[in-house]
Amino acid sequence: MRSVKLGSVIFVAMLVGTPAMGAVQGNGTPKFYGRTVEESSPPAWPALPRAPKGAPNILLIMTDDVGFGSSSTFGGPVPTTTFDQLAAGGLRYNQFNTAAICSPTRAALLTGRNPQEVGVGYVTNWPTGYDGYNSVIPKSAGTVAQILKENGYNTAMFGKGHVTPEWEMSQAGPFDRWPTGLGFQYYYGFLGADTSEFEPSLVENTTPVDAPRTPNYHLDRDLADHAIHWIAQQKAAAPDRPFFIYYASGTAHAPNHAPNEWLDRFRGKFDEGWDKLREQIVAREKALGVVPSNADDAPRPAGLPRWESLSPAEKHLAERHMEAFAASLAFADNQIGRVVDYLRRSGQFDNTLVIYIQGDNGASAEGSFNGRIAEQSALNGFPEPLDYAENRADEIGTKTTYPLNTGGWGWAMNAPFPWAKRYASHFGGTRNGMVISWPAVIKDKGGLRTQFHHVSDIMPTLLDVAGVSAPAALDGIAQQPITGISMRYTFNQGAAPSQRKEQVFAVAGNLSFYKDGWVVASRQAATPWDRSKAPYLSIDQRTWELYDTRTDFSEAHDLAAQNPGKVAQMKDLFWVAAARANILPIHPDEGGQAGRPYLSAGRTVFEYGPEVSHIPAGAAPEAVNRSFSISADVTVPQTGATGVLVADGGRFSGYALFLDQGRLTFTYNGTPPRVYRVTSSAPVPPGRHRLVADFKYDGGIGGPATLVLSLDGREIGRGRIEHSNPVLISHTEGLDVGRDSITPVDQAYSVETSKFTGQIENLTITLR
Repeated sequence: MRSVKLGSVIFVAMLVGTPAMGAVQGNGTPKFYGRTVEESSPPAWPALPRAPKGAPNILLIMTDDVGFGSSSTFGGPVPTTTFDQLAAGGLRYNQFNTAAICSPTRAALLTGRNPQEVGVGYVTNWPTGYDGYNSVIPKSAGTVAQILKENGYNTAMFGKGHVTPEWEMSQAGPFDRWPTGLGFQYYYGFLGADTSEFEPSLVENTTPVDAPRTPNYHLDRDLADHAIHWIAQQKAAAPDRPFFIYYASGTAHAPNHAPNEWLDRFRGKFDEGWDKLREQIVAREKALGVVPSNADDAPRPAGLPRWESLSPAEKHLAERHMEAFAASLAFADNQIGRVVDYLRRSGQFDNTLVIYIQGDNGASAEGSFNGRIAEQSALNGFPEPLDYAENRADEIGTKTTYPLNTGGWGWAMNAPFPWAKRYASHFGGTRNGMVISWPAVIKDKGGLRTQFHHVSDIMPTLLDVAGVSAPAALDGIAQQPITGISMRYTFNQGAAPSQRKEQVFAVAGNLSFYKDGWVVASRQAATPWDRSKAPYLSIDQRTWELYDTRTDFSEAHDLAAQNPGKVAQMKDLFWVAAARANILPIHPDEGGQAGRPYLSAGRTVFEYGPEVSHIPAGAAPEAVNRSFSISADVTVPQTGATGVLVADGGRFSGYALFLDQGRLTFTYNGTPPRVYRVTSSAPVPPGRHRLVADFKYDGGIGGPATLVLSLDGREIGRGRIEHSNPVLISHTEGLDVGRDSITPVDQAYSVETSKFTGQIENLTITLR
């Protein structure tokens, strides 16, 4: 190309007869574009990515907070028919391990690396400012979805994300670490740790959407509907193109929600208590062969009350919690079965690799002694009075509760292993049952696999079965090493020795290292029963335990006292592995928070227009442990007005300013039963007005406040808020202006009736 300047005009001339820049023909010679078609290379199109011939469909399923001893497939009390059927035609794995807590497991699953190697050493809603824990998956750790998409797979994800940094979760993006930025062409689910199954906080691709308000709605049914529809659509358009689906039900993480008819199925099933139930589970595990017949049950943890020591009311409360857990897990498995049945009916099942992992960690004991009617009470550190919980026990599992199971059932569900979710030190936190089915390839139907594997091995396994190599660079970015290994060798080599020889585990100060059957494990600084009271112990204050899992499958016998030399050797190996896996520094889960990014950081004034919704916590005003005011310029019609001016949170935690039968009302929901309501003495008259709610905070952490309502500068209502939330307004529902989009903060209105019937000109929230 050359330019010639003639006067004030610049003419640009392209020299003809030159090769097209950077382009080559199929035979490798440069393309040549002349003046005419006759003088040019023949037309050619960019090639569509194609999967290797015969590459299977892939359905990767993961449930949440389930535990090794929960499902019937591994000897548990919860009937999981789909899991059972897949196991009968495929393989059960009894030494598969996760990362002991949600986000790290999910990050390792997708990237094929240890979680701290990709920045997700703890849950993304509680990151710390160290490289292994900042919740930012780097672009150098491309996901299995990105690689498969580039190699001819259609990709979709349904359900729980929990790998997106909280400060990236708003409508402002960036969307790089939303599921659609991590390689999934379609996404439908929720980004955070959990959500109501009846009234979920949903995202479709990168847009928050309102959940359907249909009778008998349940998220697990909705996810199955969307997955089946997506498969049908993509196969109709490209029947020869394989798919990769990551199906991540939020069950059985809190809240344990299930349809009433499923709750009824489990009434009275657990009245013998958790001690007896754990004994029964271990016996069934041995009968099935998923636990060796000579394995001992791990010792009972100190501090856990025995079932017979509970009062009748405490037993009733606990039974309802376990019934809800069981019903929710059984129902989720039933809905997953609808997706599997569709693959069978459509002739796709035989060449579909199904990996079904029951849980992203062990069952949770976070509910401590009596569980919670609403998980939000635990998140804010509020006790629930026992009489209050007992009076609402029969509501557990319905949409009026947000249940968190009791610690006793969590311990039982992890049989035969010690401890529970969060405890990466022991198999009760890291050991999960897994089934792999691939009818066209796996010949040992109903077989058991005992090789030791880790969740980071899933990604290289999927690439292996797809016939795809991990790229050295992805989107122009050099990729860090994949530390997972393929498990495909186990498919038809049941007796093959494990190719994974070692693995390091770490969640906060709960640490362990596995090598060739030996495990060194840090002893707990705090149990689930006293976690809020026990001081954090530095790693130098910890005692280390030693297990030989070649003969002690369940970690029942601590050999540290008999073999201090082996303990020292294994501890040294732990520190080497921890440094290599980016686990250092070891720190408490509340350490390193200073300077954490927030979209709302540094802002004290938040101005909104009349139609704003689904603003997540990281972008909303951080109205905890401080004074704040809400000011709204509105016009009330001659007929009066009702509806929400602003709401942050919902049924289980939050606040709302609204007009109730014309009266200005402020409700502070500090998690039930801490709900406080202040109402004006008279309705707001027609016309243009400035309405203000002034939250005058007394001080301290979670302290009380005085709430003053005013109309055009004149006080019209005053009341006390006796308790405020010390940690968060809501972890699952965002801020709305002009309506309340997910669940109502105040039961005086519903989501359907929450829309403000007047006109909002602007609304301002000011933090002080």
